[in-house]
Amino acid sequence: MPGPVVDVHTHVVPKGWPDLAGACGGSGWPWLRVDSERAAMIMVGETEFRPVGAECWDARTRLADMAADGVDVQVVSPTPVFFSYDRPAEQAVRVARIFNDLTLAVTAAGGDRLVPFCQVPLQDPDLACAELDRCLAAGHAGVEIGNHVGDRDLDDAGIVQFLTHCARVGAPVFVHPWDMPGGPRLDRWMARWLTGMPAETHLSVLALILGGVFDQVPETLRICFAHGGGSFPFWLGRADNAWHRRGDLVRGASTAPPSSYVDRFCVDSVVFDPAALRLLVDTMGEDRVLVGSDYPYPLGERPVGQVVRKADFLTTDQRDKLLSRNALRFLGRG
Repeated sequence: MPGPVVDVHTHVVPKGWPDLAGACGGSGWPWLRVDSERAAMIMVGETEFRPVGAECWDARTRLADMAADGVDVQVVSPTPVFFSYDRPAEQAVRVARIFNDLTLAVTAAGGDRLVPFCQVPLQDPDLACAELDRCLAAGHAGVEIGNHVGDRDLDDAGIVQFLTHCARVGAPVFVHPWDMPGGPRLDRWMARWLTGMPAETHLSVLALILGGVFDQVPETLRICFAHGGGSFPFWLGRADNAWHRRGDLVRGASTAPPSSYVDRFCVDSVVFDPAALRLLVDTMGEDRVLVGSDYPYPLGERPVGQVVRKADFLTTDQRDKLLSRNALRFLGRG
């Protein structure tokens, strides 16, 4: 019998957070311009960042959309603009506490159908571990992290310390690209989202592999990358070829070619096209792809999981893995 449909990639924007400059120190924080009961705008300074609606903060709206799409469970993660990795750690931990507690308030109305993931001040591994532990005790089920901290990628010693802690305490980790490079060539057509996000994710997967992280961190680490792993699955053959032919430059701290590590992480299914999904399943394996949507943002998939449901190359058992069982295992529930 098919299991519950789980969407591992959704975001939350709580409504009514305090003035962050007063609560956390510093300046230039995001704030919410409320335009109506069901519409608002995330502002960064005086710049409009993103319009949001009630689906971002109202559990009843989320549950209604889930019912319409045939989704039983959502993993609800922070919106990356609030990560604050570029700020002093003492400010970042304060904002993390505020949003983590507000997220619990949003998801509580959904019972066990809304599964909260927290954020942490990743620039300080000790504070990040402490905030994760606080959140797990309070009811969070895992953590979402950005794919880098400034120029430090996921093979940075401090980030490896945090990932090792996640493995030890059994917290699943969802990696989301953020803080993509800009410039004249990337500030058109949402190119930072259309090209920068796939490239950022690809680079961070390589950092875990070639930086030797998967050779250091216990295999108990459960880690999933957003947006189908970015461009990594399409270019895995290129990475293997480079590892073998230019190992003097490419191998880094890894002990095996990149393809040897695909069983160490998962990716979501947000690729929008059956041919891309086929490549993803062929490359990663049927046990490593989880349905995600990027709900409630406009570049996400609606109805959620439609590409998986319509993919005629999947068997019934494979489809159930992608829609349900793989995510339950990622969450530690399967």
